[in-house]
Amino acid sequence: MTSATLDAPRPDAAGLLAPEVAGLSATLWAGSGTGRIAALIARQRADAPPAVLALLNRVLLAALEPPVDSGPDGALLLARVDKLLDLGALEPARALLEQAGPNRPESFRRWFDVSLLTGHEARACATMRATPDIAPRLAARVFCLARAGDWNSAVLTMETGAALGRIPPDEADLLARFLDADLAEEGDPKIPTRMTPLTFRILEAIGLPQPTGALPLAFAHADLAPRAGWKAQLEAAERLARSSALAPSVLFDLYAAGSPAASGGVWDRVAAVQALDVALLAGDAPLAATKLAHARAAMAMAGLEIAFSVQYGARLRRLVQATGPAPLLAYRAALLGGLAPDPEAAPGGDATARWLALLARGAPLPPPPAVAGELAQAVHAGLGGALPDASPAARLLAEGLRGEALLEALLRLGARAAVDPQDTAAALGVLEALGLGVEARRIGLELLLLDGRG
Repeated sequence: MTSATLDAPRPDAAGLLAPEVAGLSATLWAGSGTGRIAALIARQRADAPPAVLALLNRVLLAALEPPVDSGPDGALLLARVDKLLDLGALEPARALLEQAGPNRPESFRRWFDVSLLTGHEARACATMRATPDIAPRLAARVFCLARAGDWNSAVLTMETGAALGRIPPDEADLLARFLDADLAEEGDPKIPTRMTPLTFRILEAIGLPQPTGALPLAFAHADLAPRAGWKAQLEAAERLARSSALAPSVLFDLYAAGSPAASGGVWDRVAAVQALDVALLAGDAPLAATKLAHARAAMAMAGLEIAFSVQYGARLRRLVQATGPAPLLAYRAALLGGLAPDPEAAPGGDATARWLALLARGAPLPPPPAVAGELAQAVHAGLGGALPDASPAARLLAEGLRGEALLEALLRLGARAAVDPQDTAAALGVLEALGLGVEARRIGLELLLLDGRG
């Protein structure tokens, strides 16, 4: 039996959303152990459809009753923060850590790292000076001493740490260059194979900023600053938009910020979006209809079709009278953009588009047309409450482990095409059983449209 004192710290109870705001039961974790929940959170996919990520974010940020075995180490809090960082959600991660209080070494280390990546290092260093016992590493102390202008103490600490083996040689070399600008003349330093936020900031400070494309998503925020250059900003914004860590409007403002410098890759997407934008602004519906197919295809290939649809869905309504594929593409953008268009306005009376509009509107849902495919049948079954006994999520729900069932369902839905249609049905059925029917419909809609058969 697990017990705890009434006044013991409960970092796992921290949250930025009240359960009722998040649409979740405060006792979602009842019956589950911290380790099982943390493991399921760690397995969640960063490339899941936006509607899956939106629900996952609510779970990660909700202030729920901790599991019965929750301890003062905040293991579940750390698992939630780590997943937020994996998704590139730096500010929510920082806010969650601050609400819980980053007063233990593991939580402080994460808070210090996030502070470095969000430009709050002065505040983090001030906190470290006030509580030196929880400093993440000796190198961090050196960095903060230098930032405070105490160069002598910084040099002494660095040299002592290097002599005692507490600062690795390559990190000591970087710190030495950070502390003494004259060492820059000795050639470029060895770049560590494992980049940390502290190393990243030190390299930036000595005039060797590192590209973030191959680094974990959390680092991409650094390239949103104007000093990074337009191409780096564009690529970082695309990465963050894919994981829903950046509003589509920010990405499309960047697309409009200049003229493509070349062709291929991100430049082709810039050109395609700008061409569509010009046609829409000019009110030239035939030209816009021509440019729409190119822009939508370019964005879909980059995994950004939903961001594109959110940004342009309403503006594309004027193309419903165009010829060719434009009306159906515009209707699809309205669906993916969350606009729930009129089912009776489906271009050419397209039966699948009409059924998808009913799905988006939350209207009574008849069986899908046969042409919609097996996945549509599975979505319909799941929204009707199908819970096959063989489904892991359904088994967990039957055992009363609602939180684990929800995370298992999100894991299956996040896998998109890799998921068996019956798994999709069961996962959506679990969401329905947990009172998340609106979310289940939106996820089902995205799965179908991103699957390519919607």
